[in-house]
Amino acid sequence: MARGGFVGVLGARSLVGECLLPLLVGQGGSVMAFSRKPSQQHASPGIHWCSLKAAADPGGGPKPLQIEIRNWISLAPIWILPDYFGLLEAHNVQRVVALSSTSRFTKEASPDPEERAVARRLAEGEGRLVRWAGERQAATTILRPTLIYGYGRDRNIGEIARFIRRFGFFPVCGSASGLRQPVHAEDVAAACLAALETVPAGIRHYNLSGAEILTYRTMVSRVFAALNKRPIFLSLPLWVFRIATVCLSFLSPHRHSLYAMAKRMNHDLVFDHSAAQVDLKFFPRQFKPVMIFSAKPHSRLWR
Repeated sequence: MARGGFVGVLGARSLVGECLLPLLVGQGGSVMAFSRKPSQQHASPGIHWCSLKAAADPGGGPKPLQIEIRNWISLAPIWILPDYFGLLEAHNVQRVVALSSTSRFTKEASPDPEERAVARRLAEGEGRLVRWAGERQAATTILRPTLIYGYGRDRNIGEIARFIRRFGFFPVCGSASGLRQPVHAEDVAAACLAALETVPAGIRHYNLSGAEILTYRTMVSRVFAALNKRPIFLSLPLWVFRIATVCLSFLSPHRHSLYAMAKRMNHDLVFDHSAAQVDLKFFPRQFKPVMIFSAKPHSRLWR
């Protein structure tokens, strides 16, 4: 990435986006931050907010901003990125960094049909991006983070913390011995920047996992500690979660994934990030959550 040039960011108001924008500005570039609902209250020097809706003409095609944006980072769900290929082409795209997820692999055999659909959309989104990039000869890097967390503003660790704050305990399935590698949103943002600056041409894929491999139970224990609470677990058999899923079907926004999530508590979800370590100088932090809650968490991909 040439310093001083424009970088387009799709999904700029996401948790990772809010970590990434200061990094981009710090590199001396100007950021065109695209969002469905851009907010000028987030305005700062070097960041220009744009509405995705306003970026298209009445006929649905791209409306160029009269500037060239060769470098793009997409933090939106990868399956909606193809909707904006025309926008990228209108600005002479040459390099794309896109965020996907290891859920592509961990949810493909989920007992929950909605989770299987998420895995399918992730795989299809990656496939469409690879084909389009090949046709455009655009250098493309796909990053697949594991369980993203940060400041209690996610639907991964943050959701666990919200439950603990409300009820004082946390239910787990059996021993909850499945292994996890939570990765901080700031580390994911740094990897996005590194991919934009250092990865050579072609199509590249990298897993982004956290520095530590923890059991699910240990991971939740650290959330208790971050809240200054003594860990209190309620260990339940899997069939109880199945019944709870049915009973809460009209109350919980996550009713479809509750049973599947409980089942995964004893499955290992571990991914090697050594390739990212070599190519992106990706050295993620250890898992020490800090809880700063917001009203609207960002991620919707439960692990």
